[in-house]
Amino acid sequence: MIYVNQLGYQWNGVKHATVSGSRSYTLHKENGEAVLQGEAGPLSTDENSAEQVAVLDFSSVTEAGRYYFTDGDGQKSAVFPIGEQVYDGALRAALKMFYFQRCGMELEEKYAGRFAHKTCHTGQAYYLDAPEKKTELSGGWHDAGDYGRYITAAAVAVGHLLYAYALAPEAFLEETGIPESGSGLPDILNECRYELDWMLKMQDADGGVHHKATSMHFVDFVMPQEDVLEVVITPVSSLATADLAAAAALAARVYEPFDAAYAARLKEAAVRAGDWLAAHPDFLFHDPQEVGTGSYEDLCDADERLWAAAELYRLTKDAAYLAPLKQILELKLNLTALGWADVAGFAGMCILTAEEGCFDAMVTDKFRYRWLDEADRLLRVAEGNGFELAMHPSDFIWGSNMLVLCNAMVLELAHCLTGEQKYLQGARYQLDYIFGRNAMDTSYVTGQGERAFRDPHNRPGIADGIDEPIPGFVSGGPNRGACDTKANAELLQGVAPMKCYADHYLSYSTNEITIYWNSPLVFALAYLKKG
Repeated sequence: MIYVNQLGYQWNGVKHATVSGSRSYTLHKENGEAVLQGEAGPLSTDENSAEQVAVLDFSSVTEAGRYYFTDGDGQKSAVFPIGEQVYDGALRAALKMFYFQRCGMELEEKYAGRFAHKTCHTGQAYYLDAPEKKTELSGGWHDAGDYGRYITAAAVAVGHLLYAYALAPEAFLEETGIPESGSGLPDILNECRYELDWMLKMQDADGGVHHKATSMHFVDFVMPQEDVLEVVITPVSSLATADLAAAAALAARVYEPFDAAYAARLKEAAVRAGDWLAAHPDFLFHDPQEVGTGSYEDLCDADERLWAAAELYRLTKDAAYLAPLKQILELKLNLTALGWADVAGFAGMCILTAEEGCFDAMVTDKFRYRWLDEADRLLRVAEGNGFELAMHPSDFIWGSNMLVLCNAMVLELAHCLTGEQKYLQGARYQLDYIFGRNAMDTSYVTGQGERAFRDPHNRPGIADGIDEPIPGFVSGGPNRGACDTKANAELLQGVAPMKCYADHYLSYSTNEITIYWNSPLVFALAYLKKG
């Protein structure tokens, strides 16, 4: 078998596929004409897939068109293009995903096409620790395949998206077709504002931020407007407060050239959240057991406080934020992590992209050293397997595709810092995997590629009765610890980590969607468009 990036390859760039089993290959134009034949190098065992594989380099082919491979056994690969800007459609779809996740508004046919639906979740929400107290809480994005809204997830997705815009604004000139298109803001900022407005509603007057707003348990597979379960607001957490402080401070910088009043509102919210954190140095939060939705529980908030301190200092230049920043840096944190639980990498993004002299050399150098060290490690891992994937077997966990995409982000920022092409090419290989160069022969983004996955764990996608999935959604991906009815330890016994995946809507542990799996894809694609 020959596995390819189903979205295609830049005509003048490096073009790699992965051969498995048979070394012989023939590259054909879509009409069947053979244009390249040969044998790949020696096969070796790939621990991630348990297949005998090798890299196939066909960079010499530069003519634009559509192609496919056959191997020595006659197996045919997916059809793929060679051309320019092969990722443009995927970038638009990945960003438009957030519009389809909007809560509290009607998705009109004008913008949503056949995936339109009526307004949802506009009723009053109540506070778990004060049930008599109710508030209006519409807006924001549904977090994942359910209808919950979670501050920690929201902040991370907004962080990915705003840094994508900050580093590659030219990638977002095209409108995506949302109600706010043409407002004077790039659509990525229109979309983030929809989420930020909801996040601000979750903040108390004293600056503390409530952890999540969900029903008491997950609703069945119904359309969002048919979900009549009451929304409950769980108590304040230091995690949510720090995440809002960071995201709002970052957003204040990004929005200031477009809307100074909105930027000032974000800054005020960020500072209030920072004040709350300073007043509650030892406060943490445990998810209430009676609320059976996603917990987003994290027993360490040091990385969230680090991100908040970095963003607040960069925004305000108030030296009061430097002391906690430097104190936290003494801890052993993963300074390149860009997921929802470990966010210290966002502090790195903040510090390493700041104007010269903003942070002192000790802080900047520490992050730069750790960042480039991690980027080099990722390259070494990728060079050690025939998929050129920067993952070990142990990395195939819940949401493994987020790890792949965050690895691409790490490599892209390393390229931004150094200009070295090896990092940019390493990032491209990670996207090759996402779009089909993997042992499942599957593009993990709906509607993108000939063999894209089709059956995500996503309530509207099942309840709408439409056979095709909403385009642009990233699957969670292979999970060696899968634990649902369609993928679990018994079903996957002896299955290689890269193949622990089920394209079925009931496989929530391998095939759910969520905002913070799409957001690093937007970043990775936008930076490649710039690069």
